Amino acid sequence: MTTTFAVRTGSSRQLAGTGTLLRFALRRDRLMMPVWIAVNALMVLSMPNTLENLYGTPAERADLIRQMGTNSSLRAMVGPVFDDSLGALTAWRVGVYAGALAAVMSLLVVVRHTRDEEESGRQELVASGMVGRRASLTAALLAAAVANGALALLLTAGLAGQGTTGALALGLGIAGVGMVFATMAAIVAQLTESARLARGLTAAVLGAAFVLRAAGDSARDGGTSQASGTGGGSSVLTWLSPLGWLENLRPYADERWWVLALLAGAGLLQGTVAYGLAGRRDIGMSFLPTRPGPASGRLGSAGALAWRLQRGGVLGWSIGFLLAGVVYGGMTEGAADLVGDNENARRIFERMGGRSGLTDTFLASMTGMLGLVAALYIVASVLRLHGEETSGRAEPVLANAVGRLRWAVGHLVIAFGGSALIMLLAGLGLAAGYGKETGPILGACLVQLPAVWVIGGVAVLLHGVLPRAAAAAWGVAGAALLIGWVGPALDVPQAVLDISPFGHLPKLPGGEMEWGPVLVLLGLAVVLVAGGLAGLRRRDMTT
Repeated sequence: MTTTFAVRTGSSRQLAGTGTLLRFALRRDRLMMPVWIAVNALMVLSMPNTLENLYGTPAERADLIRQMGTNSSLRAMVGPVFDDSLGALTAWRVGVYAGALAAVMSLLVVVRHTRDEEESGRQELVASGMVGRRASLTAALLAAAVANGALALLLTAGLAGQGTTGALALGLGIAGVGMVFATMAAIVAQLTESARLARGLTAAVLGAAFVLRAAGDSARDGGTSQASGTGGGSSVLTWLSPLGWLENLRPYADERWWVLALLAGAGLLQGTVAYGLAGRRDIGMSFLPTRPGPASGRLGSAGALAWRLQRGGVLGWSIGFLLAGVVYGGMTEGAADLVGDNENARRIFERMGGRSGLTDTFLASMTGMLGLVAALYIVASVLRLHGEETSGRAEPVLANAVGRLRWAVGHLVIAFGGSALIMLLAGLGLAAGYGKETGPILGACLVQLPAVWVIGGVAVLLHGVLPRAAAAAWGVAGAALLIGWVGPALDVPQAVLDISPFGHLPKLPGGEMEWGPVLVLLGLAVVLVAGGLAGLRRRDMTT
């Protein structure tokens, strides 16, 4: 009895202060979490109405299913169709992407409240009080669970009109994927000494999961189990991916509830491993310590240091955009065949990519989507300045013969130049996948840069003038992504689309080049960056 009491007491001490840390985490994420949840939920909940407009008759849906069964490139992008109901089509069209967004949200939350806190030194101060060894990890995982639970509730309630059972399955499946990657991030945060590396490695696993799922879906034959009568079996590669598990849950198509046990089991197993690792290391340490770098030579300038800090991110984004370009280029002809004579689908593509030939319209819409994603890269890269400042690592650099502007410009060159690089690589990938028209496709990708740089300029301005609100730049980028992705499908007024800087860009390839809006956006980006640098030069440094 004494032994049992001692074990229970020890366990309670390990978790002491969890409630307080959870409340603090939720308060810190009171802006970031709602934005991620809202973007994800709106993307999913807007889809039934869009699909009803696109494929309103049984004949149109049957034709869609038939074409998806023979189009491997589109199956790789969005997965197979398992039923012809609006609910099943919604799960087919956005289920995998919603799961991926939930995974990104979850890994960001967990790493922020674990490894980020340790790297900044705040966790050491917290641990000096009445806080258990595993309280921080528990609070981070609970915060991720709160976010995914809220998302699941919104999706279940919003899709209940299409069928409560299917809505519940889709909501739980997406939340389950989020928690799988939350616990995976918890493991990686114990292994690495850098929050940036922890985020990058977990994101790389997510990318690998998407690739495995895409490869498995493209290799399968057909895909429906009810509507078209095919077997609906999945490739082994699909079952190796948590995103493939979500797909094989089959919401609105004879749900496989036992697949949820795979998600729950993976989350519990990874969580157990993370807890075991957390109890076997000191605060601030890791099982894979960072290798010390040279203190001179290649790191002899602020720009070289910025490159050393951000080169891994630039490499990862570059590879991702190149591969995405190849995939989108390869599916161009198939997408044109899928749209066919569907006027509603054509109208949506025209709002995204302009009124030109269907192939050019699709390419223009894809380059626009890549530009929207590139805005996320530039925000992350610019806000590296904020991370260096708040963690205290910028202070030793600025204590030497390095001015604030020189330090900041080193990072901004990587941010703005890196965005140009990844869009260039995306254009090369599109051209390689499509097999022709390299010049126009490259131009279409590069014309996205003024809008991307405006978003980056907003991030610079917020960091320089209102450093405590710098994270709001993610909200700006998320709003642009939401408007550009969901707005055309919802047939929102053009005035709403014009809120985003991407709404003013010429629709290339196929459309006419308009230099006026491009030059205005470039000028606006310059003004925003200049304002941010001026504010950084005049304010106190944040610690």
